[in-house]
Amino acid sequence: MSLRWRIMASIVSVILLTVVVSVVVGYFTTQARLGVFVEDLGDSQASRLAQNLSREYATAGGWQTVDRPLSEAGYLAESGPRGERSGEHGGEGDGSGDEDSLRVVVVGLDGRVVRDTAAELSPGTVAPDLGGRRGTVVDLATNQPVGHVYVDVHQEFLASESLGFLNTLLYITGIGGLLTVGVGVLLAAWLSKRITGPVTALTKATQAVSQGDTTNVPVTSGDELGQMSAAFNRMASSLETQRELRRRLVNDVAHELNTPLSVIQLEAIGLRDGLQTPEATSAHVIQEVERLRGLVTDLNSLAETDHGELSLAREEIPVRGLLASELDRWRPQAQARQIELTLEAVPHLPDLRLDRMRMSQVLGNVVGNAIDCTPEGGCVVLKAEVEGDGAVVAVSVIDDGVGIDAADLPHVFDRFCRTEDSRLRRRQGRGLGLSIARSIVEAHDGSVDITSEGLGQGVAVTIRLSVDS
Repeated sequence: MSLRWRIMASIVSVILLTVVVSVVVGYFTTQARLGVFVEDLGDSQASRLAQNLSREYATAGGWQTVDRPLSEAGYLAESGPRGERSGEHGGEGDGSGDEDSLRVVVVGLDGRVVRDTAAELSPGTVAPDLGGRRGTVVDLATNQPVGHVYVDVHQEFLASESLGFLNTLLYITGIGGLLTVGVGVLLAAWLSKRITGPVTALTKATQAVSQGDTTNVPVTSGDELGQMSAAFNRMASSLETQRELRRRLVNDVAHELNTPLSVIQLEAIGLRDGLQTPEATSAHVIQEVERLRGLVTDLNSLAETDHGELSLAREEIPVRGLLASELDRWRPQAQARQIELTLEAVPHLPDLRLDRMRMSQVLGNVVGNAIDCTPEGGCVVLKAEVEGDGAVVAVSVIDDGVGIDAADLPHVFDRFCRTEDSRLRRRQGRGLGLSIARSIVEAHDGSVDITSEGLGQGVAVTIRLSVDS
């Protein structure tokens, strides 16, 4: 059974069960309350008739005119021209009454029958035990009881009226229940279609994605189903982006590997053919192997950041001391290129909890890029200051080199990204350093920003680290 039919069956079952329970509970509750009402009604009728008989008895001085209050109350039928009886409580029938009439028996204090509206007991006979509601007749002149009146002796009339009312109520409730079930079926069909529609579309889209075809699911609402569809669309877009990045990664890695391998092959051929000396060949081969080793190292670092396996061995490190170490490490290379490398740091820099090796790797990538992109006679500055009321330490590497074009600036953190200028100048580099640097800084709960006014205007790389991290 499909999900849609299961949802429909569940909703219809709940509605049907609710209707049945409501009908049963309503029927028996009404029956109980109606029984109480009937009893109260019988007592009220008996009490009112007893009061009327008491007044009549006092006026007449006896039972001579007992039929008058009975007739006025409608308990005695008056014969018409065709022998029909009518009365407020009597209904239709012959002169002797019928099972639907409300039988009334008046009994004197001595237990003898005074009047029986159904004519089943003759006046003057001793009355048997009678049922129904009883009222006491009092002689208002002496305020003494003179007899009793029994209303609905057989208790059939009010019972039949109650049964008829309950049957009518059950019929009306049943019709309403059937209409409710019908509406519930339509509602269940609409609701199940609305629920399963996005699920079906999501299933088809998932199958398409598994086959390499990216497709979006229509978002038709803002509820949980709509949020699910929107989340799937974001996932599909992310998968397509990752697929594209993977293709680019494979192509770029293949390109980066092909260049040193081609050089090594050519050097080996030249050595074999006697076109190269062993010394020159070995130097070139060692250089290209180092390039391959650097590429492998960068790829390992990139894999660690991608899979969340980047572990940090944090310790309290003075920022000034870390920058001074990097300054000493890169000064020989800067001097070899006649580039001025300086440090500008505000006093009293706070200590930060950092992984020294990882942060040295970040600074090495940034400073190395700055030196590589700065022409002879240029300047590279390591600058450290405190921002945000002492909550953030900002470390900047600023150069006055070739700069970055505005079109390339948004992509400098992309993997294997190399600006057009670096390609034209054939600079060494694999385009992974800044991507790895950003991942390491973000693992320290920091951020990296790059700004440049354009080509020939230099570059400023700013690393911001929280003091509390």
